[in-house]
Amino acid sequence: MKKDIHPDYHEVTFIMTDGSEIKCRSTMGKAGDKIKLDIDSLTHPAWTGVYRLVDTGGQLARFNKRFEAFGIKG
Repeated sequence: MKKDIHPDYHEVTFIMTDGSEIKCRSTMGKAGDKIKLDIDSLTHPAWTGVYRLVDTGGQLARFNKRFEAFGIKG
């Protein structure tokens, strides 16, 4: 194998949506980083079977404001 072409594989802590923490190895971030998840297996419809809209960037709120005169609910 070639040297110095592979990303650094280290331990990071993922913070789930309920606040619990999971330690895992990843190439993301730096060793010891904490990565907060917006969507995880506790909230994603694929695992929960419950559909809900996630509006982290405010796009849904802007859509509703723009089209509220038409009576459209997003």
